[in-house]
Amino acid sequence: MMKLDELMAEARDTITVRRVYGEPYEKDGVTLIPAASVRGGGGAGEGEGGGSAPAGAGGGFGVMARPVGAFVIRGDDVSWIPAADTTRVIIVGEAVGIVALLVIRSILRARRERAGA
Repeated sequence: MMKLDELMAEARDTITVRRVYGEPYEKDGVTLIPAASVRGGGGAGEGEGGGSAPAGAGGGFGVMARPVGAFVIRGDDVSWIPAADTTRVIIVGEAVGIVALLVIRSILRARRERAGA
């Protein structure tokens, strides 16, 4: 069974700068350094047994990473190229569309009620 301090050490080793910045790629004098957004969290607990109940311990952690872009280095010139998250764009577009439909429906209902009154 993994002890709490071992779990925390493993979590600390997992959430590092190496997870944020990938290995640089170099070709034809251009260096590309990929970057990601990395988030992590964890928790743990321990309990002492009493009587016939055994002692317990547990814990866990999670890490989420997504690409955000890359630095491009050409000689002395450094530029940033953002990564396009098309899934997020589509989800936001769908949410905006649903809200717009609900607002239009409410406006039309209010107009009908005023016209009928």
